[in-house]
Amino acid sequence: MKHLIPVLVVVALLAAGFWLYQQSARNRVDPQLEEFHRDADMLIKGLQEYRKFVGNYPSGSPVELANALSGRSQTDKKFLLVTDRKEKKNNKGELVDPWGTPLQFYFAHNGVMIRSAGPNKAFEDSTVASSDDLYRTETR
Repeated sequence: MKHLIPVLVVVALLAAGFWLYQQSARNRVDPQLEEFHRDADMLIKGLQEYRKFVGNYPSGSPVELANALSGRSQTDKKFLLVTDRKEKKNNKGELVDPWGTPLQFYFAHNGVMIRSAGPNKAFEDSTVASSDDLYRTETR
């Protein structure tokens, strides 16, 4: 019995340590998720500023949207979103998420929504249980 108590204490300490490790792993945020949210926030702010400056949100293909934010718009007003997004475009010139998938943009009268396919790189319906698509929005 004398030797059983130290063994039980060690087992309890190991179990508590394992539980704490699992809790901290659950609370860690994926750096790519943080990057998506940071980039999406910046893009939304840029799109809102574009709307204020030009009078409406940019339109057209994803490449035309990226061009509008970088000052190569077809409008006679020029707008430039100062950013480090050069490395975050694919070879077609589309803005991409941290996993390299082109972002989707949705515009309403007073808001913008940005959608990412997420880590699995596939846009999925919200009814798919394993869907990892990401959304970011802000309305004004």
